[in-house]
Amino acid sequence: MERMVGTCPACGAQMTIKRLQCPECGTSIEGTFDLGRLYRLTPEQMNFIELFLQCEGKLNKVQKILNVSYPTAKARLLDALRAMGYEVKKEPAALRRRRRESPTP
Repeated sequence: MERMVGTCPACGAQMTIKRLQCPECGTSIEGTFDLGRLYRLTPEQMNFIELFLQCEGKLNKVQKILNVSYPTAKARLLDALRAMGYEVKKEPAALRRRRRESPTP
């Protein structure tokens, strides 16, 4: 079975589902169904989110597996959140400085 595409390859608009069908009994439901926020992600963003979930939401584990810096892993997470339509607030500069200055365990 092919992976579902969430955005139109021609114009970039969000796709909708018109028909759902059970592969076992053939029952089908027709209408207009939203794909949900996850289908707004690119394949790369989806892979990142899947890894993030497998790592139980621990970015330090993600960064080690991907061999990237913590800020890079965090940026990828924030990009995925934005793609899903969530508002991502910028962290205050004082907190960023404090985090850089504090020793990591």
